[in-house]
Amino acid sequence: MRRVIVIALSGAALAGCSSFSLDSLKPAPQVVQLQLDSVPSGAEARASTGQTCKTPCSVAVPATDTAFSVSFALPRFHPETVPIQVISLPGDLGSPDVLKVDPNPVVVQLRPAGPPPKPVRAKPKKPKPPKTTQAPAASPFPNPSAPPPPRQTR
Repeated sequence: MRRVIVIALSGAALAGCSSFSLDSLKPAPQVVQLQLDSVPSGAEARASTGQTCKTPCSVAVPATDTAFSVSFALPRFHPETVPIQVISLPGDLGSPDVLKVDPNPVVVQLRPAGPPPKPVRAKPKKPKPPKTTQAPAASPFPNPSAPPPPRQTR
């Protein structure tokens, strides 16, 4: 009976070893909470690392040594993109390294897009009256293009 129990336990141990990998010994990647807000609120915030949410919100981003960006979009407003820096603060002997993101929280003021431009209508051109060089008949002013009248001498 003892032999049967030992064989069963050995078989279970070997079956467990087949699913064991060294990846389970690696530490999980650090994540950092990033607070996102916009004025007006309700904008879609999309991190270049793939996370999305509606502001105000918080997303967990993987803390890597590379910078990333967050884009904010809201209908009738111009989109905005904010670059995010990842800062590694070295720890001392008793504490691990600390990763921070700057800025945190991220607050964006969205600018209104304004109404679409109105279409320009072509105005019909009015015909110009022909230019005349003669003064009207009843005008008290002489015609500038007519020869001067002869002078009388005394």
